[in-house]
Parts: sequence; structure tokens; C-alpha cells
Amino acid sequence: MEREIRSGEKIIKPNVSRNHVLKFFLYSALGIFMFFIPVTINGQSSIMLDHIVTGIQTYISGIVPYYALIVIFLGSVYPFFTKTWKRDKVTIVFSFLKVLGLITAVMIVFKIGPSWLFNPNMGPFLFDKLVTPVGLLVPIGSVFLALLVGYGLLEFAGVLMKPIMRPVFKTPGRSAIDAVASFVGSYSVGLLITNRLFKEGKYSIKEAAIIATGFSTVSVTFMVVVAKTLGLMDLWNTYFWTTLIVTFTVTAITVRIWPLRTMSDEYYMGQPGEREEVSGNLLKAAWEEGKKAAGEAPSLLENIRMNFKDGFIMTMSILPSIMSVGLLGLVLVEFTPIFDWLGYLFYPVTALIQLPDPMLAAKASAVGIAEMFLPSLIVAEAALVTRFVIGVVSIAAIIFFSALVPCILSTDIPLTVPQIIFIWIERTVLALLIVTPIAFLIL
Repeated sequence: MEREIRSGEKIIKPNVSRNHVLKFFLYSALGIFMFFIPVTINGQSSIMLDHIVTGIQTYISGIVPYYALIVIFLGSVYPFFTKTWKRDKVTIVFSFLKVLGLITAVMIVFKIGPSWLFNPNMGPFLFDKLVTPVGLLVPIGSVFLALLVGYGLLEFAGVLMKPIMRPVFKTPGRSAIDAVASFVGSYSVGLLITNRLFKEGKYSIKEAAIIATGFSTVSVTFMVVVAKTLGLMDLWNTYFWTTLIVTFTVTAITVRIWPLRTMSDEYYMGQPGEREEVSGNLLKAAWEEGKKAAGEAPSLLENIRMNFKDGFIMTMSILPSIMSVGLLGLVLVEFTPIFDWLGYLFYPVTALIQLPDPMLAAKASAVGIAEMFLPSLIVAEAALVTRFVIGVVSIAAIIFFSALVPCILSTDIPLTVPQIIFIWIERTVLALLIVTPIAFLIL
């Protein structure tokens, strides 16, 4: 029970906001440290979350594949257990694709099946480079996510960023956290934030769709992998900042054209929505919102429990889809001419902007819809300008079926597959048009 101290006629109550302020600074600082502050360990500089995942993969490497297989098994049976597998046509298709993903994962872990499946760029690539890191990153990241977004930092940053985010991207200021979390952490973590805030009524349908398709790009650490593959590490700073600028410039354009422009402004399940209203001193308003959120937040253990549950369910949904959809995309690239044909969709653009070997660049742009790393493999021996442009486009296009599309479809955001594909085409064309003049200018 709170004690009251009498002083003459005054009743002085203890400062109940002191704990709120402490929680705001302490938990938010720990969240920032885990997601945003690079730390060098064993000669490798990365964020702590990545170090934790890398450490797990290194020191208990024999267990991790079986953990991933168990998660894939749980994810493949979950739609049938919850009886949600027949909700709509897309859900039916992806529910059975998850079963296919389980079969594929079993074959890879126990090394049974056709030889082409074990090509380093096929099954092992999907399982080792995508499934395993995502399977660890999302649930572990969701624990620290409770610190990052649960105690006022989101609301504080949201108020400060509103003058930028709303006019430029037509999203609330708090969406800036999503964008940063994706770039320094993972698109899966960014989507985890987006989906949670969408269900809480803090994003409308349109805002959630913009954030999911406009900010949820791959992390900086994966960009390093792309840069190494393309021989661009000596241009790392140029490559990184160009990619950052191009990605968000493309997003600012796509929000103003179909289909994002015409999406609903309603909120999840008919909620009234929680709009950011700011007046007066911006910094003061941000501080008050941050303290208020910290004061209303659940206990740390409860917050971690809720976030971990959401993160693990999302992981169960993502992993079997990566194994099935990703493998199908890689098979189409390796054994069919489909992406050669699809390349003609972008050939007029690559020819118009005079990229060296425009047909190769067009095919690389097209293959990004299957897996964002594939374009780098296709142009690894091309001219420097082409390598740089495709390296940027593969990140800025954002959308790919091996991982991000299953992530989006596993959320509650009502985006359809045709809408997602159309947004990918828009983003790819715009990224090509924007980055190519920059590449010719600086290289």
C-alpha cells in the first residue's frame, strides 16, 4: 500500500512515475543494445542478437538442425490442429506446402533423397542459411523485443518521428522502429513488431501493408553476405547508404500508387484505432507518451512470455514455408526457363537505362522474387556497375517468396499474393530506375 506523508495541510504522495522512468530507460537501453549496437566478438562485429544466434549455431551445432526440424514439424501440423487450414484458398495451398516443407526438411536432415536436392545452392542453402538462422532469430529476438517495444521507446520514437514518417511514408511515427529493426535485425523481427501493433490497433490495414512491404527488408548482416558475393566490400559504405536511400525512396513512391494507395484505412477486427495525436512541444509530448506506456506495460516476465509466444508461433509458420516455397523457387531457377522468360518483363527497363549485359541484369532482377540472394549469384561475374545495381535492387525490392512472403502471409495483415507480386514489380522497376544513374555517377 502506498504511504502518504503529511506536511501541514499538504498530502505528499510518493513519485509513482519513478519506476516508470527507470523501466523506460533501463529496459529500452537493453533493447537498443541487443538490436542496434555493434559489438566485436572473436573478430566479428555485429549486434548482440546476431552474436547469440551465431554462438548457438557454433557451440551446439549438432542439436540445431533437430530443433529446426521439430519447429518445422510443429508448424506443418499447426494449421490442421487449429482447424485453420481451410480458411481460404491461399491458406489451403500454404498448409499443404508446409507439409511438403516438412518432408523436404526430413530428407535434408537425414540425407535421403535425390542428389540434386543436396546441391549446395539448393536444400543445404535453404536449411543452413535461411531456416536455421530464422528459426533461432525470431523466438530469441522476440524475447528482447519485449524490452525494445514494451516499455515506452516505441511511443517516444513515434512522437518524434511523426513529422517525417506521416508526410513521407503515410505511416505513424512509431513505424520508424519497424524500419530500423528490419535493417539492423531481421525482416522477420520487423514483421513481428508490425503484426503485434496492427492487432493492437496502432496501425491501420493500409499502414500495416505499407510497413510490411516497404520497410521489412533483409538485415545489414545479410547485406554483408550480398556485398561479399558481389565483390563490393571495398565499397561497403557506398553500397550500404545507397541501398538505404533507394529502399526508402521506392517506399515513398509505392505508397502513392496502386495497390497500397487504395487499401483500407480501417483497423484490425473493427477496432477504433490508436492514432498519434501530438500538439505543443514535440520532445515533451514524446517523453510523456514514453512514461505513460512504461507505466501501463505488463511485468517483464509477462511481456517476455507474450512476445515469445507470438514469435514462436510465427517461427512455426515461417520455417516449413521457407523449405517448400523456397525450394520450388530454386528448382524453377535451376531446371526451367521460367525466369528467363520473366526476365523479359524487366528487359525494356535494363536496356533503357543502358546497364551492361541488360538481359542478364533483367533475369537477375526477375529471379529475386524467388529468393533475394539468387540475383547476386547470377551477376557475380558481371561488370561492376551491373553488380552494384543488382546488389541494391535485390535488397530494395524487399519481396521474395523463399521467406518474406510466407512471413507476411503468416501475419494478420490482409495482403493477397497478387497484390504482393504487383508491389514487387513496382519496387523492382523503381529501384532499377533510381539506382542506375547513381551507380554510373559514383563508380
